[in-house]
Amino acid sequence: MKLSKSVKPISYLKSKTADAIREVTEGQAAMVITQNGEAKAVLQDIVDYERTQESLALLKILSQSMHSYYEGKNKNVKKSFADIRKKIRAEKD
Repeated sequence: MKLSKSVKPISYLKSKTADAIREVTEGQAAMVITQNGEAKAVLQDIVDYERTQESLALLKILSQSMHSYYEGKNKNVKKSFADIRKKIRAEKD
């Protein structure tokens, strides 16, 4: 993404909102909105936003898993499946 083409002042967004939305939707690039010369917000296509949120959620899960692993809060696969089978059998009875 080239920031030089995607940085727009807030006045652009105010006067050309539909054009800005079309740009981020069709161009598949986020738009940085500035106010008084400072970056203040990002306008992003909803699909890209959802993708980013999903990626962040997966990274958070990975981080939590690594943290649990380093704390020794893990068990091997055979033990995990045995526990699951035991729980399923108990629920059936």
